[in-house]
Amino acid sequence: MDPSKITKYDKAYLRIAKEWGQLSYCKRKKVGAIIVKNRMIISDGYNGTPTGFENCCEDENDLTHWYVLHAEANAILKVASSTQSCQEATLYITMSPCKDCSKLIHQAGIKRVVYLDQYKDMEGIRFLERAGVEVVHLPDLA
Repeated sequence: MDPSKITKYDKAYLRIAKEWGQLSYCKRKKVGAIIVKNRMIISDGYNGTPTGFENCCEDENDLTHWYVLHAEANAILKVASSTQSCQEATLYITMSPCKDCSKLIHQAGIKRVVYLDQYKDMEGIRFLERAGVEVVHLPDLA
């Protein structure tokens, strides 16, 4: 991507996502997400357990419970229960999306993803690129 297209807003929204991730109760990894449309934050999310579950993401062996929701899934689900739409929005996330979340991102109509750190499996990013979603890796917030 052309570095001139990375704006001060991209950096600011990514910093907000990073801060939002600190609200997560997960010990192993704290991930935050912000969905922005027309320069307005329409949703936010962080990784954690579903509503009504104990705020404990890991089991006694420090492994993540299978039912923990990823930050971007939580943000997309918040939009689904509102009057907003993700169509043409940008997702700012502190970690690149996994395969499953990438499907949600594409189906939600999000057209741009800006992320900070790379997930261990880059298959989700490859899927998004194939689907025509603009993907921006912005590892340096300085």
